[in-house]
Amino acid sequence: MNNLRKSVFLPSFLLLLASAIASILIPESFLNATKSINNWILQHFDWLFSWGTFSFLVLLAISYFSPLAKIRIGGKNAKPILNRWQWFSITLCTTIATGILFWGVAEPVFHLHSSPEAIENKSVFSMSTLFMHWTVTPYGIYTIAGLVFALCFYNLKQPFTVSTLLYPLLKEKSYGLAGKITDSICLFALVAGMAASLGAGILSISGGLSKFLSIESGSLLYGLVGLFIVLAFVISASTGLQRGIKLLSSLNIRLFFALGIFVFLAGPTWEILQIGGSGFLDFIKNFFSRSLSLDSDLDDGWIQSWTVFYWANWLAWTPVTALFLGRISLGYTVRDFIHFNLLLPSLFGGVWMLIFSGTTIIIDNQNDGTLNQALTENGPESIMYQILEYLPFTGIMTVIILIIIFISYVTAADSNTSAMSAMSVKGISQDNQEAPWVLKAIWGILIGTISWIMISFAGIDGIKMISNLGGFPALFLLILVGVGLIKLMLNWRDLE
Repeated sequence: MNNLRKSVFLPSFLLLLASAIASILIPESFLNATKSINNWILQHFDWLFSWGTFSFLVLLAISYFSPLAKIRIGGKNAKPILNRWQWFSITLCTTIATGILFWGVAEPVFHLHSSPEAIENKSVFSMSTLFMHWTVTPYGIYTIAGLVFALCFYNLKQPFTVSTLLYPLLKEKSYGLAGKITDSICLFALVAGMAASLGAGILSISGGLSKFLSIESGSLLYGLVGLFIVLAFVISASTGLQRGIKLLSSLNIRLFFALGIFVFLAGPTWEILQIGGSGFLDFIKNFFSRSLSLDSDLDDGWIQSWTVFYWANWLAWTPVTALFLGRISLGYTVRDFIHFNLLLPSLFGGVWMLIFSGTTIIIDNQNDGTLNQALTENGPESIMYQILEYLPFTGIMTVIILIIIFISYVTAADSNTSAMSAMSVKGISQDNQEAPWVLKAIWGILIGTISWIMISFAGIDGIKMISNLGGFPALFLLILVGVGLIKLMLNWRDLE
């Protein structure tokens, strides 16, 4: 590939390869080193994660009511490449991966049994915390980066690279050595984040297969499941936006809706609404103080372990994901972009957590901590299948959950693989938006290999730590992006 951006591709590729090798040869030292660095970041910069992510929401609110909101991405005559349903489904599936399936039922169990001592009503706190971690704040992180990239790429005709996010602030200086380093770091962070997510998906699917088919979990099963997933998302990414990605996202979102409706109607419906309503009120009441880490009921250790951990993880994914989110927004206004990247996904995330986290809390409370026991004995990947034991059609629903987990990861991975591959080559433009399929296969194989190595030999904790480390430089990048958005608002006429 003569058009390969070697200065961007090779550093991140070789660093990831070295990390995988180190995790095999010296797993204990590798994990201890990454954990120490990660803890240092959280202890010294937790305030910046909190204030930074909150400021993104403030800037987006100002943008929504500013003259910038009427600007059409791509110019006045730009035509959308996706209809609104396709845009919503692809955006949602790109940003949630298997996260809501895995953490939507696992996280509330942690909060029920290990929340800070000052918390009196742990059920309400658990529900409120899920709203906090899966609605407006994380989607604000994605939206501010995706919006700035869309305006720079389409309206200002800048290249398809992460460093384009810095263009409103640094102009042509953003494409020098610092820009190439930024691109490489963000590629590294996203591959690590995708590998961690794939690891969770592999464990979830393997846990379901083990339970449903009485197959022993282990490296062989992990490898086969991982191989199947990687083949699927590489093939989907290679077919491009208008075929595989669009079709899979549309199917995935319909499955999400169907599963949510089933659990809501088949589960403890009235209790779900009660705990959801109480949790939402607590979320609204404490949103400001918890966003800025000012809630006296929450100690620093808990905030760093959960809320700041989440912001770091979302930030690690954001820069490269923003390229894809910006790319698919052609033809819509800035206000539309905020609707479809912030408000609607947040609404979906809130409803999902209402149903699944609410069901989890109620089942655990009514059955003497049975889900916490499953968490302790079999890990967080077992909780979804344990919940199905309390709902009708357990066998059928287990198969359906396995299918949804598989498709969920594939639909997120193909979008990000497409963006990563486009970043790794020269010549990507509005008219030529796809990278060679060979490069997509290389990234897919690397992601699958790292994920399999980590969960088979060193556990998933190591790769999660690498992903979190990626969130640290991404935080500073996003702060600069926020300043850039202010400049775009002040000079909105240049975008017409």
